[in-house]
Amino acid sequence: MASLDTFGAKSQLRVGDASYEIYRIDQVAGHDRLPYSLKILLENLLRTEDGANITADHIRALGGWDPAADPSVEIQFTPARVLMQDFTGVPCVVDLATMREAVQDLGGDATKVNPLAPAELVIDHSVIADVFGRADAFERNVEFEYGRNKERYQFLRWGQTAFNEFKVVPPGTGIVHQVNIEHLARVIFNRDGVAYPDTVVGTDSHTTMVNGLGVLGWGVGGIEAEAAMLGQPVSMLIPRVVGFKLDGELPEGATATDLVLTITQLLRKHGVVGKFVEFYGSGVAAVPLANRATIGNMSPEFGSTCAIFPVDEETVRYLRLTGRSAEATALVEAYAKAQGLWHDPAREPQYSEKLELDLSTVVPSIAGPKRPQDRIALTDAKNAFRAALPDYVAEDAVDEESRESFPASDSPASNAGSNGRRAHDPTPVTLADGTTFELDHGAVVIASITSCTNTSNPQVMIGAALLARNAVDRGLSRKPWVKTTLAPGSKVVMDYYEKAGLVPYLEKLGFNLVGYGCTTCIGNSGPLPEEISAAVNAEDLAVVSVLSGNRNFEGRINPDVKMNYLASPPLVVAYAIAGTMDLDLSKEPLGTDSDGKPVYLADIWPSPREVQDVIDVAVSADMFTKDYADVFAGDERWRSLPTPTGNTFAWDAESTYVRKPPYFEGMAASPTPVEDIDGARVLAKLGDSVTTDHISPAGSIKADSPAGRYLAEHGVDKKDFNSYGSRRGNHEVMIRGTFANIRLRNELVPGVEGGFTVNHLSGEQTTIYDAAEAYRQAGVPLVILAGKEYGTGSSRDWAAKGTMLLGVRAVIAESYERIHRSNLIGMGVLPLQFPAGQSAKSLGLTGAETFTITGIETINDGAAPRRVHVIAGGIEFDADVRIDTPGEADYYRHGGILQFVLRRMLNS
Repeated sequence: MASLDTFGAKSQLRVGDASYEIYRIDQVAGHDRLPYSLKILLENLLRTEDGANITADHIRALGGWDPAADPSVEIQFTPARVLMQDFTGVPCVVDLATMREAVQDLGGDATKVNPLAPAELVIDHSVIADVFGRADAFERNVEFEYGRNKERYQFLRWGQTAFNEFKVVPPGTGIVHQVNIEHLARVIFNRDGVAYPDTVVGTDSHTTMVNGLGVLGWGVGGIEAEAAMLGQPVSMLIPRVVGFKLDGELPEGATATDLVLTITQLLRKHGVVGKFVEFYGSGVAAVPLANRATIGNMSPEFGSTCAIFPVDEETVRYLRLTGRSAEATALVEAYAKAQGLWHDPAREPQYSEKLELDLSTVVPSIAGPKRPQDRIALTDAKNAFRAALPDYVAEDAVDEESRESFPASDSPASNAGSNGRRAHDPTPVTLADGTTFELDHGAVVIASITSCTNTSNPQVMIGAALLARNAVDRGLSRKPWVKTTLAPGSKVVMDYYEKAGLVPYLEKLGFNLVGYGCTTCIGNSGPLPEEISAAVNAEDLAVVSVLSGNRNFEGRINPDVKMNYLASPPLVVAYAIAGTMDLDLSKEPLGTDSDGKPVYLADIWPSPREVQDVIDVAVSADMFTKDYADVFAGDERWRSLPTPTGNTFAWDAESTYVRKPPYFEGMAASPTPVEDIDGARVLAKLGDSVTTDHISPAGSIKADSPAGRYLAEHGVDKKDFNSYGSRRGNHEVMIRGTFANIRLRNELVPGVEGGFTVNHLSGEQTTIYDAAEAYRQAGVPLVILAGKEYGTGSSRDWAAKGTMLLGVRAVIAESYERIHRSNLIGMGVLPLQFPAGQSAKSLGLTGAETFTITGIETINDGAAPRRVHVIAGGIEFDADVRIDTPGEADYYRHGGILQFVLRRMLNS
C-alpha cells in the first residue's frame, strides 16, 4: 500500500547510475534532534502512513518526541523482515499451517495465510555436542542431528515450498545471528525501487546482534513474529532512549567479551528494561564491527529493547569484507548520509538518559555463577567462586571456618582471602581409557567456545587460537575431566583458522569442531562422560561450566552442572587447561612446561598486535562470498530429504515432533466477551528473576518427567528424547515441560527443586502438569504469583503458550521483562502487577488462597482497565493491568494475537 505522504516526504535518491524512491525524514519538524534509532522509526511511519493505523499525528508525535517524558504515545512499527531460528521457527510454521486450516474451516482462502514480508529461518539450535574431542566430532554430531530431527526438517522444507517469502538456511551453516550480520542483513533495503532502512523482528531475543550493523531490530515472541509476517504492525510506545557515550580504546589484555560484560553490569544497574540504548561519541570509531555486534547481542542481558550503533565507515568496511556487492554498499553510504543516519561524533542527539564509559577502564572479566550481569574481575574470580560455593553444596559439606570466611551473602568483590578453607569432596574417577583423577567442587567439566555472541568475532576467536598455540608450545594440555567443544558462528571461522594454521593447536587441547550452531549456550552441551556424570551425581558435586556465551541461567547449560560462568574464548581455553574455578589466573600458574617451570596466563596471552596481524592475513572477503554463495541450498543430506507438498500440511497422528495445536479449536468468527476470573487457585508461587528457561526449558528431557513419560508411552527411547527446544512443534510435550526446569523453586513446595507443586484440591504434592490436569478436569482456573523481572531471558513463545495451555488465566508479578509480558497477552493470559512496593510476601499471600479477580470485563467496552480488584481469601488489593497499548487490548479481547489476525483476514 502506498503512503499517503502527508508531509511530501517522497523523493528520489541517485546513487551512481541507479535511482531510488525514498521518504525524507527532514520533512518532519524536529527530526534533526532525534537519536539515530528514532530517525529509523520516523522513516518507517512516513513510508507506511495509511491514515488509519499510521496517521500524520503519529508522525508529528515522533518528530516532537520529548526525551524526558514517560512513554505514552502508541505507534505502529512495520518491520521490513522477520528472522527465526528453528527452536522458535518450527512452532511459528506450525501455527501458520494451523491458521491455514482454521481459515479454510471458517470459509476463507487458506492461501491468504502467507508471509507478506521476507521471513528467513536459520536452523542452528538443533545440533547437540554429543561427540567431542575427536576428529570426526562434526560429522558424527551432524548425523545424530539429522537422525533426531528428520520430521522437523521435512516440515520446514514443506513450509519453504508452501509459503511465499519464506526461506530456510539449512543445518551446518552457522548461528542465526551471525548468518544475519554476515549475509542476510541488508542495512538499507532496495525493494521494488524503494530504498529504506532494514528493520527486523526476530523470534530469538539476540536478534539485537544486528544492531551492531546499524539495523534496528529486536526479539519478539513467536506469536508476535507470526503476526508481523502476516502484515500486522508491531504495536509499541515511543520509547525512552538511553545514550551511551564511548570514549578511549580497550587496553591490552581486555577483549570484546570483557567490554560487553562491563556494559551489561552497568546497564542492568542503571535500569533499561523497555528502553532503546544507543551508542555514540568518539569511542564508537574505535569499536570494530564485530565488537559492536557482540555488544548488540547482549541487549537482552541488560534488558533493553535494542542496543544500536549508527552507520559509519566501519559499517561499510564490514559490508565489503563480508562480500556485499559494490552497489549495495554504495547505497548504504549514500542513503545514510542523505537521511542524517551517518554517525557524526561531534554531534550529540537528545537522549532521555545518558551514561558514559571510558573503554580504557575495562578489565578482563567473567560473569556468574548464574546471571550474565554478575560480572567478576578476573583477579577476583577465585574469591568470588569460593564466596558463592556454600550456596551450591550440601549444608554438612561446609565447615564453620569456611562459612565464616566465605559467607554466601558475600558479593563477587568479597575480600575473603584466597588461601582460606573451602568445601572439599575429592572423588576418584576412572575413565573408560583408564585415566584416573579426583573430581571436586569447582572442577571445570565443560569449557565451550560457543554461542552467537563471540564465536565469529575474529579478535576473540583468533585470540583463543593463538593462546592455544602458545599453550601447546609450552607443553600445556587440558585436564582430562574437561569436555571441550568448539562451535563457531559461521563456516568462515574454520576457513580463517585453517588459513592461519591454527586448527592443530586447538585440536591438541580438545577443541575440535563439534558443529555450527548454538550447542552449549542453548543447553545442547550434550552429556558429560558417564563416569564423570556418575561421580558428580553420586557426591552431589558443584561442578562448573565456562562458556563464551550470553546466558548462564540455572539448569540451562547441563543438568549435571550447577555453576556456570561466561568468559571470552581465550579464557575458555585457559580454564580448560586449569580445570578448576578455584584458581587465580592472574597470580597462579596454569601448569608447568616441559622443563618443570610454571606457566602463567600472562605468559601465553597473545598481544593485540599478534591478533591483528593474523586477522590481516587470514580473513578475506572471498571466504564470505564462497560460504554464502548458495546458502539456502544445503548439503546432500538436506537436499535428499523427502518434501511434503500441498497448501495445507498433512499432519501425522503418530508424530512426536510436529502436531496440530489446539489454539483455534471451536473458534468462532467473532470473539466471545472476556469474563472476570472466579475461584482460581495458585499453580506456582515464584520468586525474583524467574526466566523463560525456568518456565519453558530448552534443554534435556528427564525420563521421569511428565514429558519423558509421554514420549516413552509413544514408543520413543530415552536416547531419542532430544531436547524440549527441538520438540516445540508438539504441544503435548511442551505443556508437560512448562515449569519443568530442574532448578525451578516453587514456594508452594519449599525445599523442593523442579516442576512440582501442591494440588490444593487434594493437598498432595505432584508435578505442575498433573496438578494442572486435575484443576482442568474440575473446571478450576489458575493463577501464577511471581516476584521481580518475571520472564527474563529468551523471547520464548512457549513460556506463554505452555502457561495458557496449563489453564493459567492470569499472572500476578512485581515486574515483567518486556517480551514475556507481551507474549502472555498474545496467548490470552492476563499480566497483572502488584501495587507499587507490594509483593505476595508483603501482602501475606501464601499461595493457598482462592482468587477472584474482578474488573476485567470492562475491557469489552473498549480500552483495558488500568486496575482490577483481587480478592484472595481475606486479602484484597488492586492490581495494575499490564496491557500497555490499545493494540494489546485488542489481542486480549480476541483471546490472543493469532485469533485477532485470523479474524482480520476473514473480514478483509
